[in-house]
Amino acid sequence: MNVFIAGGAGYIGSHAARELLDRGHAVTVYDNLSSGLRENLFPEAAFIHGDILDYARLCSALSGTLPEQGRGRFDAVVHLAAAKAAGESMTRPEKYSSQNIGGTVHILNAAALAGVENFVFSSSAAVYGAPRYLPIDEDHPTEPENYYGFTKLVIENTLAWYGKLKGIRFASLRYFNAAGYDPLGRIAGLERDPANLIPVVMEAALGRRAEVCVFGNDYETPDGTCLRDYVHVSDLATAHAAALRVLSEGRKSLTVNLGSGRSLSVMEIIENARRICGRPIPARVAARRAGDPAALTASSLRARDLLGWTAERSDLDTLIRTSWNAYCPSPPSPAV
Repeated sequence: MNVFIAGGAGYIGSHAARELLDRGHAVTVYDNLSSGLRENLFPEAAFIHGDILDYARLCSALSGTLPEQGRGRFDAVVHLAAAKAAGESMTRPEKYSSQNIGGTVHILNAAALAGVENFVFSSSAAVYGAPRYLPIDEDHPTEPENYYGFTKLVIENTLAWYGKLKGIRFASLRYFNAAGYDPLGRIAGLERDPANLIPVVMEAALGRRAEVCVFGNDYETPDGTCLRDYVHVSDLATAHAAALRVLSEGRKSLTVNLGSGRSLSVMEIIENARRICGRPIPARVAARRAGDPAALTASSLRARDLLGWTAERSDLDTLIRTSWNAYCPSPPSPAV
């Protein structure tokens, strides 16, 4: 397939691009490099520097008329170009409206004009809000608690309408907590200003930040800290490839969770990182954050049934070890 990846220089996007290239697909990355990195581009993939808010350039790119192209008509779009900080979305909703909702509408309109029929969307478990039951399946009520999650839900609903009106087949992939790095070390660029736990732990291990802040240790969990479902980014990448395969076969649009089905606590992450990294990793307990549920766990049975997908690399050791190898390719001697 000839695949157009919006946001393909980002953390998840670069792993998805690598997976598709490994499977023999032609890949064109479209990215404005605001959070994506040139280090995450591959010579086998075409690259277009562009913003999804630039509708004219997006239309030219998807129609295959730009000089840096030459691969012909696209068979599919993979859309990962979104603002993703849940906290920021509550203070800057205008940014998330423009980038996430407006930008996606641009991509959908450009794809429809270019006759692209297959669309894989990077959605989020944030569409569910506070869990009413665990594990969370796709029939769980969707009541986002932050504006970021709301934008993802709006996009999912928009995709359903474009499916009816424009004939676009889509796969909405609801990620849980993405973590880890390519086990073969082929993704060189690290996320800027990470907010997720494992990258924060890696930075603390390297002394780039003074400590890890643990938000609450009095939850009703085995060690008192929050439990989350972590899924390895390479497992997410294989899900994108599987979704493209299913859509290209002409099967119905689908919405699936992507999670490991297991929960790891904040302290489990920190303690195992100390062991694997050989670093002390200071941690400080702070007050709970508003809106943080005690536990989140995914049911990904629908992804198994519809995509033939399971999380094969999402064990704790692989999550930590591949992250450490990315952050510290030549690890220093352990601190005494």
